[in-house]
Amino acid sequence: MAGHEHHHHHFSLCFCDLMRLMWSLVMPCVYLTLFLTLLMTLVLLGLRLWLQGRRKSRRAQDGGPAVAFFHPYCNAGGGGERVLWCSLRALMNRYPSVSFVVYTGDQGVTGEQILEGARQRFNITLPRSVTFIFLRHRVLVEATSYPHFTLLGQSTGSMFLGWEALIAFVPDLFVDSMGYAFTLPIFRYLGGCRVASYVHYPTVSTDMLSVVRERNPRFNNSDFISRNPILSALKVVYYCCFALLYGLAGSCSDVIMVNSTWTMGHILALWRSPSRTSIVYPPCDVRAFLDVALEEDKDEEDEMEEGWEELGRELGSGEEEESEEDREGDGKGHSIVSVGQFRPEKDHQLQVRAFKKLLDRKGNGPWGRESLRLVLIGGCRNQEDEERVLMLRGLCQELGISDQVEFKLNIPFEELKRELVNATIGLHTMWNEHFGIGVVECMAAGTIVLAHKSGGPKLDIVVPHQGGQTGFLADSEDSYAAAMETILTLSPSARLEIRRNARESVARFSDQEFEVCFLAATEPLMNKLVP
Repeated sequence: MAGHEHHHHHFSLCFCDLMRLMWSLVMPCVYLTLFLTLLMTLVLLGLRLWLQGRRKSRRAQDGGPAVAFFHPYCNAGGGGERVLWCSLRALMNRYPSVSFVVYTGDQGVTGEQILEGARQRFNITLPRSVTFIFLRHRVLVEATSYPHFTLLGQSTGSMFLGWEALIAFVPDLFVDSMGYAFTLPIFRYLGGCRVASYVHYPTVSTDMLSVVRERNPRFNNSDFISRNPILSALKVVYYCCFALLYGLAGSCSDVIMVNSTWTMGHILALWRSPSRTSIVYPPCDVRAFLDVALEEDKDEEDEMEEGWEELGRELGSGEEEESEEDREGDGKGHSIVSVGQFRPEKDHQLQVRAFKKLLDRKGNGPWGRESLRLVLIGGCRNQEDEERVLMLRGLCQELGISDQVEFKLNIPFEELKRELVNATIGLHTMWNEHFGIGVVECMAAGTIVLAHKSGGPKLDIVVPHQGGQTGFLADSEDSYAAAMETILTLSPSARLEIRRNARESVARFSDQEFEVCFLAATEPLMNKLVP
């Protein structure tokens, strides 16, 4: 009994010694944490006061407020860049006393060259000058810099790039026009700026989570991960944690503009700021295409020629053969055009493979496969995009269709317009495309659209107009090939009706509509800058 009490007493002493040891270790850690927290708070307050002082001195020198757009790839030729230039044009016309700045990571070009590129590609000329701040560390947001944990790496890199932009120029209003949400808290809490954002595509979405959960290999889910259930589960956890951080960063925005119904659904779920969120459809240069006639008379002439050919066949076989020979000699082919940057999510491989299946369905001869050609039009942002084009050229050679597939890179607007006007089909294959400016441009140009059955094209663009069909949707190689064949076999009058419906429906995506909606969304912030 005595031995048991002695053992219990010895255990109590050991436990007390252990608690004293833990306490002696924990308390210094607590004090150190409090000290570091206080030091960090003082540093952040000091940085905020320093940056606000720089903004006040800048305003005293310039005599007015400044609005800055964060767009590291402003010299690219995509739809996001068109939003940037139209936003600047609208604000410049409305607020003449405000100066404007663009943070860009483009190197080796001047501001004048960037503006000239915008004029050539988008037919947009700004009414007055804009200041460019050239950032030196755009590599921090390049996907190639982060072979693993790409989303987290790019988002962290955007914070450092945002800090470089902030110390270079402190604006009164910061607008993220490219989707780098993690820059918003830096400009709001350190720079003391009002912040707004235009979201083209959520950095993470529930669709991405579903792709990983279902272990479905796509451009954002490699085969190596999709085949491994443990890695897939870890990636789901990673995406969930990242989505939480992304939502916290995005909720810092005073005004949130999204480009489509699909994007709005995801942003509302992640950023949880419905009162500050609105849809502002991106500006599509539909006016530049509306002056092109839909060639109604030509279609009617084609139908009349078909009628004369039927009469010739009834009168005699010799005349029929002569008519077909004449027709073969003058046969006109069909152009299938794709417009979009050469990024992996655009899925140009699907376009090439579907086109190959279409050719396999068609016979030889001028009205068969030899009359068809696929034209891939788009911009290349970097070497990675250029390598992707080389890979696509190799795929065309592998499939034996390189002589019927044409690549047109970074072409001027007039050439783009000419290709769209002359095309029969406008092709789009991106899964869950956030909006689809290229789809709208095809419809405005009078091209029959064949888009992916998801995202913006499905919910906002290729929808019935006054009960009439405006285009076609597909989601696989076979369905794309079948839809293209259906379009090509439609009568001229049936195609003309679809083209008319499509052109009438795109008026809601014009530059004018965008400017009205964009100015209405940003007016609460601008009124605080310009009383």
